Amino acid sequence: MTTNRKILVTSALPYANGPIHLGHLVEYIQTDIWVRAMKAMGHTVTYVCADDAHGTAIMLKAEANGITPEEQIATVKASHEKDFAGFHIGFDNYHSTHSPENEHFSQAIYTKLEQGGYIFTKDVEQLFDTEKGLFLADRFVKGECPECGAKDQYGDNCEVCSSTYNATELKNPYSTLSNTAPVIKSSKHYFFDLPKFEAFLKTWTKGDNRLQSAIYNKLSEWFEAGLAPWDISRDAPYFGFKIPNTPAGEPDKYFYVWLDAPVGYMASFKNLCDRTGMDFDEYWKKDSTTELYHFIGKDIVYFHALFWPAMLEGAGLRTPTAINAHGFLTVNGEKMSKSRGTFIKAETYLENLNPEYLRYYFASKLSASVEDLNLDLEDFMQKVNSDLVGKVVNIASRCAGFIHKNNDGKLADTLSEPALVQEIIDAGSDIMAAYEAREFGRATRLIMACADKANEYIDTHKPWALNKEGKTEEVQAVCTVALNIFHKLVIYLAPILPILSENARSFLNVDSLAFDTRHTHLVNHTINAFSPLMSRVEKDKVDAMVNASKESLEKPNNQANNKANKAKTAETSTGATGEFIGIDDFAKVTMKVAHVIECNHVEGADKLLQFTLDVGEETTRNVFSGIAKFYKPEELTGKKVVCVTNLAPRKMKFGISEGMILSAEKDGQLTVITLPDTMPIGATLA
Repeated sequence: MTTNRKILVTSALPYANGPIHLGHLVEYIQTDIWVRAMKAMGHTVTYVCADDAHGTAIMLKAEANGITPEEQIATVKASHEKDFAGFHIGFDNYHSTHSPENEHFSQAIYTKLEQGGYIFTKDVEQLFDTEKGLFLADRFVKGECPECGAKDQYGDNCEVCSSTYNATELKNPYSTLSNTAPVIKSSKHYFFDLPKFEAFLKTWTKGDNRLQSAIYNKLSEWFEAGLAPWDISRDAPYFGFKIPNTPAGEPDKYFYVWLDAPVGYMASFKNLCDRTGMDFDEYWKKDSTTELYHFIGKDIVYFHALFWPAMLEGAGLRTPTAINAHGFLTVNGEKMSKSRGTFIKAETYLENLNPEYLRYYFASKLSASVEDLNLDLEDFMQKVNSDLVGKVVNIASRCAGFIHKNNDGKLADTLSEPALVQEIIDAGSDIMAAYEAREFGRATRLIMACADKANEYIDTHKPWALNKEGKTEEVQAVCTVALNIFHKLVIYLAPILPILSENARSFLNVDSLAFDTRHTHLVNHTINAFSPLMSRVEKDKVDAMVNASKESLEKPNNQANNKANKAKTAETSTGATGEFIGIDDFAKVTMKVAHVIECNHVEGADKLLQFTLDVGEETTRNVFSGIAKFYKPEELTGKKVVCVTNLAPRKMKFGISEGMILSAEKDGQLTVITLPDTMPIGATLA
């Protein structure tokens, strides 16, 4: 066994704005397997994470939900923790970036950087939403591409011609928050002078095994293009921490969410240290001999491999030992899709399938590269059923009955095939090396090769035939060898399958599944009664998961299409004009329950009311309706109404209208259709 190492491990912080899905879980499962493997090898490993809980998006989400940002992030954090626990992600601490620890470290690091001359200010022109009273991030601005003229392009790049630009260059820009035309406004911003760290970063990124080659090559491109200062401030209103040491009388400035997000690693660890007595400085001081590993997606390398180590260096703290990046998840060879039911939430998966199926499948596909990982659902079923049920669990189920029936659960006094068992033990060194190198696919292949040898041994010696001949001692000898191999296999699989392995440990009646226990022979040893350790993946369960994902994430189209299919031969109804439509035409209309957050008169438009609606999406919708003659705004504020949500947005003099509120008209009197308060927001009418 190698010398004990002290290791701190983190995964990227999930944003506190939505549920965990299978794409997220690639990272957390990968990290958890590595942590469990390193712990099993005898190292002291601490695994921390937290919710990324700041930013404009969370502030707006809370506003749309009618709650405080603190309530919003608390609800999402509880959901995240539940999902992670369901997949047996073994955090030593799970915290939040909206914490006293994170505020302390964010401000302390900033102050150190400021004192070191790494912070400067300059005025920046941005688009400002006068109705919402805030500066607009690129994702909250749309307009016409300044290059090709394509409409409805976001404020950073055009999806039609791929041009990149500043949001202020858009033609006819509008805010996606209020659908009003923004104005250009200047504001003082604070910058981290990243170019001053270029020499340090070029040396740091060359460190042994610090970065994967693909990531190092990408960083080399960025170095060649030239590093730019990093805007680390945002203007109020903003949900986050205030920047300290700003001049008296200056408007409040807040840290951009990406500054305090990586600091959240330190904050979560500090929170754990304060509760357990661990030494925080031992892990974060400049000359620390401990190890620090970040597991992240390849899309956030820029922040973790440039800004983060530069910030730490500038603040006089240790830098990461290595940054391990991974690719994205595809399902059945394509991007995750709501319409196909392959955008699967963690919760939906857990309602239908054993989480260890996914842990094993991901492990079998993961390597140390940054290539994308594909979840092929047919292959998923075949691999789990073949490897885990057909090979590993099958060894125990084939042998346990004979040992209990013939020998009262007691194994033989000696191993009849010590060389075979030793061969399996020797394979452990390569398996451990594969785990440490994050070559989990290789580790699973080595483990299954060992399982194949055990099953070949059983098939060759046929204990069932020996038992029929009354050769119980030979049966006991064969099953003792097979169960000793099974013991080694569950030791090797424990980082991937913690629950199956724990149940197997109980069945085998052993105290530990640490890697060094693979040398122990189970002879003259009593095992406990055997219970099935894992059932097969059933196709109907996979289909149910996919269908449930369609229902929960694409319910409008699904319900409409199902209704249409059932009514193909039904007669169509006639309107007052005598013209007919088909059920397929009606099925195209998506109607949702909408909560009226705000309703206001429109200045200069006597007939219009302007609605801010929550239809169960990430952002609110702006809708204009010509019903001011019939209603006062206060009569509809807070009500539940019906909104047609799949109408093309309509550009009006006063802004963009993103839907239509349903009402009924008779004899010149118009009545808005309202619904009971118990109706869930976003529910589809069909």
